[in-house]
Parts: sequence; C-alpha cells; structure tokens
Amino acid sequence: MKNEIVKYIISLIRLFAGLFLCAFSIVLSINANLGLGPWNAFHMGISLNTALTVGNAQILTGLVIIMLGVAMKQIPGLGTLLNMYFIGTFVDLINKSDIVPKYNQILPQLIMLLVSMVVMGYGSYIYMSAQIGAGPRDGVMVALVKKTGKPVWLIRNLIEAFALTTGVIMGAPIGIGTVIYTIGIGYSIEGVFRLFKYNSSESKNRTILDDYYSLREMIFVKEKN
Repeated sequence: MKNEIVKYIISLIRLFAGLFLCAFSIVLSINANLGLGPWNAFHMGISLNTALTVGNAQILTGLVIIMLGVAMKQIPGLGTLLNMYFIGTFVDLINKSDIVPKYNQILPQLIMLLVSMVVMGYGSYIYMSAQIGAGPRDGVMVALVKKTGKPVWLIRNLIEAFALTTGVIMGAPIGIGTVIYTIGIGYSIEGVFRLFKYNSSESKNRTILDDYYSLREMIFVKEKN
C-alpha cells in the first residue's frame, strides 16, 4: 500500500512538472511575437472580449472541454482537473514574473517559437505519461484518436485549426508564427511521443473513479487492521 502511495506522489510530481512546462511553452509562443498559436489565440480572443485574463480564459475553456470529454465517455482524472486549473494559473504567474523575454528580431523570435513547440510536446508527454488523467484538450484528442483510429498529428491539427479559426473571429492577432505553430504542433507532440515510445491511444489514465475506489479500499484496509 505504501508503494502505491509513493508511486502516486511521484506521478503527481511528474504531472506538475509537465503542467509547468506546458505553461512555459505557452508564454514562450506568446512572447515570440510572431502571431499566436491556435489555443493561445482562442484564449486571447476570450480575454479581449471579456474581463478575464488569458490564464482565466484557459481555465474556463478547460472546464467546458472536460464537459465535452465526459459526453464522449472520457472520464476525467485528478490530473485533468489539475491541468484545467494550474496551466492557466502558471501562465499568469510566468507572465507577471517577466522571466521570459520578448524579441523583435525574426531569428530569435523564430527560435523561441520552435522551442515553445518542443517544450509543449515534452510537457504533454510528461504529464500524460503520469497516467492520472490527460489534460482537457488532450483527453478529447485521445478520445477522438481511439474513436476514429486516425493518427495523433491529424486529430491534434484539426482541433488546433478549430481553436485558431474561433480565436481569429474574436480578434486575436495572428502572423507567420500562427501558421508554423498550427502546422507543426501536432508533429512536435507526435515526435516526442515516438521518441519516448509513448502510445497515447493505449494509455490507461487513472480517472477520478479509480482514485475514489482506491481511497475507499485504503480506508477499508486501515479499518480492518
């Protein structure tokens, strides 16, 4: 039982490390100033039309997507709920800290954008491989991959295209970086998954129901002893 608790704590540490990397990636892509990526454009569009910060817009979007995932029988895990809240929170904290510079020269801007895509792929791998619940967007992505049998890069790019179109309609700024990110993010995530031999379609993430049953079992065993 103690080993299971230790493993779960390690999984939580992996989860938070992955979430922070994803948030850092988002700030990198924004500060590259080459045009917002799809989901960043979507969240910025919400922020431009409401009183919400970009981070708060991300949290609200995550909640809606979780509800969509449940409708597709993708039961969220603790990691899903933590993803919904903490990536947006980390984005706002990193923005306020000003630790990520902003550039106006095309070469460093392009490098920053490409790095952000790699960091997003690596961050996604870390928290998804913790297997305590995929993020809201990744949960829907995994559900669609399983239902359609299509590759990750295709499903991811279709989702990104939808987010981008909606963000542009709401007035979010776009540019050459938007095109690069929209086309490349799916391949970046797929590449990292392949590098670490991680198959998202075969991933068995813990759900909140699994956590509930495990907790109930632990309480029962403790009372029995």
